Amino acid sequence: MGRLEGKNIVVTGGGRGLGRAFAEHIAREGGRVVIAELDGEMGEQTARDLSADGKNVFAHQTDISRADSLESLAAAVRERWGGLDGLVNNASIASGIGGKRFDEIDEATFERVLNVNVKGTWLAVRHLVPLLRERGKGKIVNLASDTALWGAPVLLHYVASKGAIIAMTRSLARELGEYNIAINAIAPGLTLTEATSTVAPGRHKMYVEGRALQRQQFPEDVTGAVVFLLSDDADFITGQLLAVNGGYVFN
Repeated sequence: MGRLEGKNIVVTGGGRGLGRAFAEHIAREGGRVVIAELDGEMGEQTARDLSADGKNVFAHQTDISRADSLESLAAAVRERWGGLDGLVNNASIASGIGGKRFDEIDEATFERVLNVNVKGTWLAVRHLVPLLRERGKGKIVNLASDTALWGAPVLLHYVASKGAIIAMTRSLARELGEYNIAINAIAPGLTLTEATSTVAPGRHKMYVEGRALQRQQFPEDVTGAVVFLLSDDADFITGQLLAVNGGYVFN
């Protein structure tokens, strides 16, 4: 029996990249997965792909920056499965925004990144926690980034948003503990996905050479940590940050 057998899990941004990898691994461990994806067509395709392998998956078009969209997601989960056991806050703006110094970032882009990455994560927690509370326990995993641990340059808005995720996770752990809901964050290193395809080759090289484990990082290097934190094995772990980066930064 899988470690997530019978558990209902929402993965935001689950249509591609790391989100899709999380959804696939959760499903392999017996979990039922909701692909909450801004790109509705992509989310539906991912759900079809996973369902074709006999997994219990459905998609819901979701804009995490909008409260009404998350209300709709929560209603769909309740109608389909009656409850929720876990949430992976993966959706964020990451690609195509790097390479600019702090004084070159325009205000609109800065606000858009924080609106999705920070406010969107908060809204997802706010609207889905009631479903977790009804279960009597629950797990939330927030996606941070190791860029916030080493202070990556020319990426200030993204780094700031991921630093906020780390701080929010700790604060939420204090507030959600009374409901037996554990919340933790992971900080992946530079992982080979669609979102990192625009990252300069020099930064990829810097990561590989700076890691204790000197190789590229792939989505499957990250998924196990998420599954563990969603599982009953992590029932007494909350408010923690786990760096999953091959030893580029130690936390």
